[in-house]
Order: sequence, then structure tokens, then C-alpha cells
Amino acid sequence: MNATSFSLLMTGVMLNAGAQLLLKAGTNNVGVFEFSRDNIVPIGWQLATEPHIVGGLACYVISVVVWIMALSRVEVSVAYPLLSVGYVVNAIAAWYLFGEALTPLRLAGIGVIIIGVCLVTRS
Repeated sequence: MNATSFSLLMTGVMLNAGAQLLLKAGTNNVGVFEFSRDNIVPIGWQLATEPHIVGGLACYVISVVVWIMALSRVEVSVAYPLLSVGYVVNAIAAWYLFGEALTPLRLAGIGVIIIGVCLVTRS
């Protein structure tokens, strides 16, 4: 895998991870909600106009374009497992940004993911 392919893959992964973090920040701002007949429009509007959610959706759109470019250069059996790096990024960022738990078991899982990604990229 060359540097361009790797850069495209990692850019796609980071955009996807950033999208998840922005969506979480947006839902934190909106708060807990349930859709019902009575509130689907007001809650839908609130979600559609929340800046973090809009930013997260924009990251997803851009990540799809970048990912398609990456897939044109790399086998999907190599590219797709690299999405796992997003789990690592999100776990650490969620701990840092949102105070989410980063337990020893989660850290062990992150270690397994990192080892797996290294094995796949070397294959």
C-alpha cells in the first residue's frame, strides 16, 4: 500500500470518527428524546438544525467520497478492517471529550484492534 492510499484510508477513518463524535456532541446538546407523533417535527427540526449534528453529517458525506477514492486503490479486504482504527480514536476521544469510561477491558480491546490492524496492513 502506498502513501496516497494509506492517507486516503486514514482520512476516511478520521472523518468517520469525527462524525460520530460530532453526532454525540449534538445529541448531548439536544438531550434525551423520543420520537412520537406529537414531537417528530419539533425534535426532527431541533436535530436537523443542531450545528454539531450538521457537522457530523457533513463529515459522513465527505468520508464517503474519500472512502470511494481509497477503495479504487486498495482491496476492500485490506481497507475495511482499517475502519477499526475509528474505534480506537473514538474510545480515546470520548474519554477525553465526554468523560466516558476507558476501563481496562476496553483498553485491552483497543490493544487487540491495534494488533489486528497491524496484521492486516502487513498482509
